[in-house]
Amino acid sequence: MKLTKLGLAAGIALGALMAAGPAMAQVTLKIWSIDGVDRVGIADTFSKEFDEQNEDIVVEYRAIPFDDLVNETLRAFATGNAPDIVSFDNPDFAMFSSRGAMLDITDRIAASTVIKADNYFAGPLNSVSWEGKYFGIPKYTDTIGVFYNKDLFAKAGITEPPTTWEQLAEYAEKLTDPANNVYGVTFSARAGEEGTFQFLPLIQMSGGSYTDVNTDGAIGALELWKKIIDNGWASKDVLSLGQWDSTGTFNSGNAAMAISGPWEVDRMVEDAKFDWGVALLPTLTEGGDRSSALGGFDWGIMSTTKHPDEAFRALEYFASQDNRIFAEFGSIPARSDIPLPASGNALKDAALKVFQEQLKYAQPRGPHPEWQKISKAIYDAMQAALTGQMSAKDALDQAEATIKGIVG
Repeated sequence: MKLTKLGLAAGIALGALMAAGPAMAQVTLKIWSIDGVDRVGIADTFSKEFDEQNEDIVVEYRAIPFDDLVNETLRAFATGNAPDIVSFDNPDFAMFSSRGAMLDITDRIAASTVIKADNYFAGPLNSVSWEGKYFGIPKYTDTIGVFYNKDLFAKAGITEPPTTWEQLAEYAEKLTDPANNVYGVTFSARAGEEGTFQFLPLIQMSGGSYTDVNTDGAIGALELWKKIIDNGWASKDVLSLGQWDSTGTFNSGNAAMAISGPWEVDRMVEDAKFDWGVALLPTLTEGGDRSSALGGFDWGIMSTTKHPDEAFRALEYFASQDNRIFAEFGSIPARSDIPLPASGNALKDAALKVFQEQLKYAQPRGPHPEWQKISKAIYDAMQAALTGQMSAKDALDQAEATIKGIVG
């Protein structure tokens, strides 16, 4: 093909123009969550996908340990270095919303064809609400129950899971086998939110609440936990282990029972080389009031973001993937419009039914803007009692006084 001088000149000019022209403008979104710290999770997975599917957006994802997330975000917000999107444990959301740290997305939700407030369960939706406005969307919900090793139960002549905490302690004694490095039970009583998450339901079962923690039932329950640890029916490691590591002890066959949640089910299916089941949390007395922790995380856009439109697009993408979170991550969607189909694994499906039943009795932690301080008062008391620094009564009395000073 012959190229004329005019055509050649035009081609050169066009090429120069294209070379000089700006590339597609890209917006950087910073997203923080705990996912990816110890295992692949929802936030790191969906953030990577959103980044890959949007040429105009670059996602910088940061995984932050559970115990550090709130304080790290507070510092970042105070210094003008906050992320665009953050995923908090649901009781922490009120603190950020009440302080103006989260973006009001009420109107955006109303206009969205992807996110519908009516699709969410009331409890999780309340956790992203403040003064009648929405400052985020629920990410998932969960609760806790009792995993138990049916093989070890059968060996010990125990036919049913415990129905009261006293019975759980009795079973733990029978099931403890030092010669084979088997403890009767494992749980998380660490000095952090996971400790509060596991102990607060016992306070609630006793008729108490996060503002009324020193009930007789709660004192007795804390004394029982100390007895379990002191007698070696649970490892002293429960004072420092989080739920994930604690349940790993159960999966390896070194504990006959574990207090934990549905996020463990997929790992248990893979790791546990024994028959296992899940039961509702025991009550304080036979036939007594039930409770359990209301867990789960929320998504929110921080009010300091310079890219609210792109950040909301990310939230819409995350919400559009809610139907994947149980099958892929073992978490329960916070939405009533997403059915959970049978997985085909009998152990997994049976466990899910129990956790869905347990969710009926789950009670929130707070919500309160000062939840971090309230939770600290609870887990500090728990630790003081379990390590013998104070009696259960003195520890919970002190926590009660601290909490009254916080909430007024």
